[in-house]
Amino acid sequence: MRQHLAWTLAAAAALAAAPTAAAPDHNCPRLTATWYGANRAHLQQVIDARGTCSGHEGAVAAFDWDNTVTKNDVTDATLSWALRHDELLRPARWKDTSAWLTDAADRALTAACGTGAGAPLRTSAEPRCTDEIVEIRENGTTMSGAAAFAGRWDHRRTVPQYAWVPQLFAGRTPAELASYARAARREALAAPVGATRTLGTHTVPAYVRSYDQQRDLIRTLQRAGFRVYVVSAGAEPVTEVWSGAVGVDAAHTLAIRPVLDGRGRITVRNEGCGGVPATRGAVIPYIDGKRCWINQEIYGVQGAAAWKKQPWQRRPALAAGDADTDVTFVGDATGAHLVINRNKPELMCRAYDDADGHWLVNPMFLAPLPRRPQPYPCATAAYTAPDGTHGPLRRTDGSVVPDRADTVY
Repeated sequence: MRQHLAWTLAAAAALAAAPTAAAPDHNCPRLTATWYGANRAHLQQVIDARGTCSGHEGAVAAFDWDNTVTKNDVTDATLSWALRHDELLRPARWKDTSAWLTDAADRALTAACGTGAGAPLRTSAEPRCTDEIVEIRENGTTMSGAAAFAGRWDHRRTVPQYAWVPQLFAGRTPAELASYARAARREALAAPVGATRTLGTHTVPAYVRSYDQQRDLIRTLQRAGFRVYVVSAGAEPVTEVWSGAVGVDAAHTLAIRPVLDGRGRITVRNEGCGGVPATRGAVIPYIDGKRCWINQEIYGVQGAAAWKKQPWQRRPALAAGDADTDVTFVGDATGAHLVINRNKPELMCRAYDDADGHWLVNPMFLAPLPRRPQPYPCATAAYTAPDGTHGPLRRTDGSVVPDRADTVY
């Protein structure tokens, strides 16, 4: 009842705020796909209240990509394809690929993959090399269990193993990387749902699917005059290939954007945000970084202010995500915080706490996870601090969010 009342009041307030607003009618763009519970009705309320049917146009909707719009990770699918087709180039030194790569990881990669700048890695025939790369990407450790990354970084602005994937494509051009993504996309869409493959000794998903519900939501939002963006912690040339297929063009796709050298080739550096210059991955669209990129690239907020929560008019009306990397920008939304439940603690604590009555939780559309048997540790360990430590999650008034049970699965 509290959530329903909050939505009704929010919709009414949005309508009253616009002098030229017209009452929605049956010709307004309508969602058609099936959603969990009352989620479709709540999403439709936002579309009706903030779109052209109410005399508005230009509201922003922002979506994470991997496991929010698609099932499975498209940057990982592209890396998988590249490893199986020898498209990565060997660096002069593996330590050069990341500011935080450890000596142990450098030794492991050198032993398994060799050195010698510019030569293609023969990963299709060298499973040890593939294993080391996949293990570092997936778990941040070498195959022997040693930490692959060490040092200091802001854990709400980056994670080295996410930044490392675009860095692995150093020496290639964005066009080449996009061509690998197109080949990987054809392969992943052709694979049956549930298919896996082996990379070295790792078993990884072989298929990707775009969710019908999200495609319908994106299309309906666009028809209602919303500006729809994708904001991802994947490689931008890869994400653009996939987002374009659901009608979101490159200009509306924000992801890790590599800095190019004088010949137009990808380097190990990526563009910065919020006054932070280009670095080897110190800031990427990750947790608070996603807010920064939205503020900077969509709303034109420059400098350190881009890291801050903006006034109501400079925040998305709707935002969607599935993981803790999305919690900040999803929480910034003013009309609907759409969460795909993948059991990620900080995001799910926010969603189930539902502080403003606008949080919508939906099970995964394909192969949803079972119910988490234990409550989320909101009161003790759900929040990730910039130094990487975990502590209690707090509301804006400073009160601690109590542990929450998993109820939508």
